Amino acid sequence: MLIWLKSLLLLAAVLECRTQDSVNQPTRVQTASEHDVVTLHCTYSTSDQYPYLYWYQQKNNGFPVYMLRKLSTGSSSSEKEFEERFHADLNKSSSSVSLSIRDVCVSDSAVYYCALVPTVTGNTKTLYKNLIHNITSLQYITHIQLPCL
Repeated sequence: MLIWLKSLLLLAAVLECRTQDSVNQPTRVQTASEHDVVTLHCTYSTSDQYPYLYWYQQKNNGFPVYMLRKLSTGSSSSEKEFEERFHADLNKSSSSVSLSIRDVCVSDSAVYYCALVPTVTGNTKTLYKNLIHNITSLQYITHIQLPCL
């Protein structure tokens, strides 16, 4: 009985590791000129059939700011300040979500994060880990840098 129980616990641990959610943003730094269209790429791995993908922006010495989310069902929502020029495309077959920024400008220089399910909540002074979802993944992504003109 004890051997069976140990085997079951080991199997559960292995399955947990194999089904862990993750995101990967291959491009670390991207340089652009003003008025370009910039596309940031993110791939994800999840056992969830209906993943929620999020993008965050962190400006120099600032806090991560929620930009938008894209659901596998096709629906999306975004903060008002990001509605006009920022757009996310979710491709379930390639497990990827890209963020496009139209008419890029110097003020878009920032670090951009891709995430599965909400990762932080609260005010901008104190960030709280979202305890509603027990599986989250967030990875440091692309820093867009615009040359001085």
